[in-house]
Amino acid sequence: MRLAASLSALAVVLASVLPRAAAAQADRTRGPGGGDPTVPDAAQLARQEESALAPLVERYATDRRAVPRRYDADYSPERRARLRSFLETWRAELANVAFQELGRESQIDHVLLDNELRYELALLDREEREWREMAALLPFAPELITLQEERRAMAPVAPRETARLLTDVAVRVDSLREELERLPRDGTAAERLGTTQVIAFRTAGTVEGLRRMLDRWHGYYAGYDPLYTWWVREPHGRADEALQAYGRAIRERVVGIRQGEPEPIIADPIGAAGLAADLEHEMIPYTPQELVAIAEREFAWLDERMLEASHELGYGKDWHAALEHVKNLYVEPGDQPELIREMALEAAEFVKTRDLLTVPPLAEEIWRMEMMTPEAQLTSPFFLGGEVIRVSYPTDAMAHEDKLMSLRGNNPHFSRAVVHHELIPGHHLQGFMNDRYATHRGLFSTPFWTEGWALYWEMRLWDMDFPRGPEDRIGMLFWRMHRAARIMFSLNVHLGNWTPQEAIDFLVERVGHERANAEAEVRRSFNGSYPPLYQAAYMLGGMQFRALQRELVESGRMSERAFHDTILRGGTMPVEMVRARLMPDVELRPGYRAAWRFGEAAASGR
Repeated sequence: MRLAASLSALAVVLASVLPRAAAAQADRTRGPGGGDPTVPDAAQLARQEESALAPLVERYATDRRAVPRRYDADYSPERRARLRSFLETWRAELANVAFQELGRESQIDHVLLDNELRYELALLDREEREWREMAALLPFAPELITLQEERRAMAPVAPRETARLLTDVAVRVDSLREELERLPRDGTAAERLGTTQVIAFRTAGTVEGLRRMLDRWHGYYAGYDPLYTWWVREPHGRADEALQAYGRAIRERVVGIRQGEPEPIIADPIGAAGLAADLEHEMIPYTPQELVAIAEREFAWLDERMLEASHELGYGKDWHAALEHVKNLYVEPGDQPELIREMALEAAEFVKTRDLLTVPPLAEEIWRMEMMTPEAQLTSPFFLGGEVIRVSYPTDAMAHEDKLMSLRGNNPHFSRAVVHHELIPGHHLQGFMNDRYATHRGLFSTPFWTEGWALYWEMRLWDMDFPRGPEDRIGMLFWRMHRAARIMFSLNVHLGNWTPQEAIDFLVERVGHERANAEAEVRRSFNGSYPPLYQAAYMLGGMQFRALQRELVESGRMSERAFHDTILRGGTMPVEMVRARLMPDVELRPGYRAAWRFGEAAASGR
């Protein structure tokens, strides 16, 4: 009965939304005076203020991408030295720019570029530390790296000497593998080798990277240089086989991964020093411990709201039971795409009719929908968004238990809470504007701006009574809990306080995730696809935008539309610098460091 009532209520809302959406679609072909409203006001764009440093930022970004294309051997000392010289010279040149003579937009770019250069240098230091940790297991690697460096320098190859080198490498690698295979299978291999499971796992990945590099190096000569091919074909094959076997031995004997078994989730924590460098780069003036405390305070507020909704549904203090009830209100297989389309139109209409921000007609017109493959759903069990929203829902090829988890995890009330996050006013609108305004600031892209903006709208729409009843509120609260949990588990794992398994258990027991979805969430958080602060950035970035909205809009200094439009037209950057753009009284200076303590102003229920 509750499902029928919920869908009936949605139908009532859409009865008013869809006709207006259809009319807007028809108007796109006409527009005022018979013109096309998807075409921007050219005169207005011509008057837009530009940063004088935009060409400088673009030149740096282009050159920065070029250098590692030339120096492409991972963990190469030559590569690090070249990048360090490049970055330090750029910093010195940037310091020669007369900061006080710059306009505000240019000062913003000066601060952002210097911040980026400092962070890139810190990452080189981190890479060097990682290499030192692996070096004992990779004594042969410098010789292979040198082969690639010499090829990039276009030095002539010496086939006979190269064959001798690769033969020697194969013998040494085989000897290292045999040593590993003599170690007992009692879980002490890493300790006996003076390393850790985490470092060994990283090392196994580096060995595979060396194999790929050596294969590309060999392919440059083989078949094209007859003398090289005569001498080196067989030694290269032996070296490749030795590396493959050695990497497998590290995974099995040291890391403890058995062939044929599911690969465990192994995080590579960056530690307190690494988090401090990343937080400085993101202009977040808090310690990891302070951020965990912020997440815990948000959890307390979320618990109270969950209990309220649970009482409304008749489940009393057992909000987990209320959550289970909502999960089971899923639509039938095949019905999800139409539901998502309706929710997308509803969300866009909601923000437009309240004059919250400008939604360009072309942005409404071009978004599209695709269904996510079963393979992709292993690491992305929910939506992915942008110009294309990718929908997770069961396919007939899935195991029955996986089908049920996907149905439950993507029920209408969970989905309604995040469709707008992915499309309008969230990621799709962001991407649309980023492609058209301040494009040079793509260099300063940060999840605190990208994910924070989309999460901010979840907070803002909650404040504006977007949820229609307790089921919708539970859907929104579930996702807010999920984002608070991301702060806690990602920072605690990188500090070495939690294991990935403890993070999975936390998501299941504290947030109410399906276990398979929790495993997918933790796996993608630590498989190298995302930077360490990415998962924490959702809620923390959202809190930054929320605090800024209270500071500027609720105080009457800006309208909602002006506030949101100005942010979207300014390009991506740490939110502290968004604040500096919108508040001219914030003093900027070379080497600016973050100082804005946004946490209290953004707290839920303030």
